[in-house]
Amino acid sequence: MTGKQQSSQAVHIILWTAQVLLAALFMMGVIMKFQPIAKISVMMPWMGQVPAWFVRLLGIVDLAAALGLILPSLLRIKPRLTPWAAIGSIVLMLCASVFHIARGEASAIGLNIAAACIAAFIAWGRFTKSPIESR
Repeated sequence: MTGKQQSSQAVHIILWTAQVLLAALFMMGVIMKFQPIAKISVMMPWMGQVPAWFVRLLGIVDLAAALGLILPSLLRIKPRLTPWAAIGSIVLMLCASVFHIARGEASAIGLNIAAACIAAFIAWGRFTKSPIESR
């Protein structure tokens, strides 16, 4: 294996790691957003201050993000959807940041910014550096 092939393989592994980690983060969000609102709003007060249907809808959006980051590439069925899911994740995290800043919760956006950066890396990597081919 040449140095270029090893480098490409390393990038591929790092991208998969990023995809799995970001998908796991979104799945944690899914689990939280489908807990009883009274229970979860103790840790995250905003969830008790918006309609329950909105919290559940965000849980569904988180689920779509998690699945979009993994399944297209894993199954090699339209794997070009994975970087698009990453871009959607960036938009979601930016919207979440704006939401928290508007509520005076700017200190809560660190995780959103970190997730957006990981998603940007995935989008870049899967579009340009190490795309996954369809079957």
